[in-house]
Amino acid sequence: MANTKETSQIPSRAINSGGGGGVCMMSNTWRDEQHPSFINFISTFLTANVFRLNFVPIAPDFIFNCGGSSVAFIFVTSLDPTCISQIFGRVQKLKLQFANLYVVITLPTKEKNDLFVRSYFKFGMELGKPTFVLVKDLEMGFEKMVKIAHSRGVCKREDATAKLKAERKQTVQAVNVFQRVVTCIPGIDSHDANALNQAIGSIEAIAKASKEQILENTDLSADKAEVVSRFFRDPKFYLSPKIN
Repeated sequence: MANTKETSQIPSRAINSGGGGGVCMMSNTWRDEQHPSFINFISTFLTANVFRLNFVPIAPDFIFNCGGSSVAFIFVTSLDPTCISQIFGRVQKLKLQFANLYVVITLPTKEKNDLFVRSYFKFGMELGKPTFVLVKDLEMGFEKMVKIAHSRGVCKREDATAKLKAERKQTVQAVNVFQRVVTCIPGIDSHDANALNQAIGSIEAIAKASKEQILENTDLSADKAEVVSRFFRDPKFYLSPKIN
């Protein structure tokens, strides 16, 4: 199919927010079945949106790797009534192999759309497993694929960032709790608490540490090491700690 449309782009702000595009792997078999002008459109569109194109022997028609997310696509460029069984059989097979699978189908006419609807129910497709993306033309279909892959990559990056922020917050909270507990020991300040944390470890480890271990591994004075060692063993200390 000759390409008569200008190459469009995902907004640059969206691409830049994720730090770039990704990799698009195209099936050799699928490529060989398409008109060269459409392959040229795909190559140009991917380059414009910072994706690298590789031709490889893969089971789906496309696999996109973007932002740590991998998305597979079946791209049906012509819904041939004589190949319906083969198409839906392939969908059933690949959905078991790929967690993130989309099926893009071009339906330029009402007749093609009606054929798809009948076939969808005939072959017992389950809604959303996988997701079918219905488009009017080839270019629109490929643009949809790139946007889906890009969106999933952005979501994964944002999820990873959110998890990292949560972990950092938990670490800060844990350090604060540690400091509050250890500085309850008479004569022990924040500097001493940090030294004990770095050299000895957890509160449980400090409770088991001897005076000699504390002196050997920290810059605490002998008197402070004695206090820390006795605090967790002598009721006179741990029943009446200092409150900051």
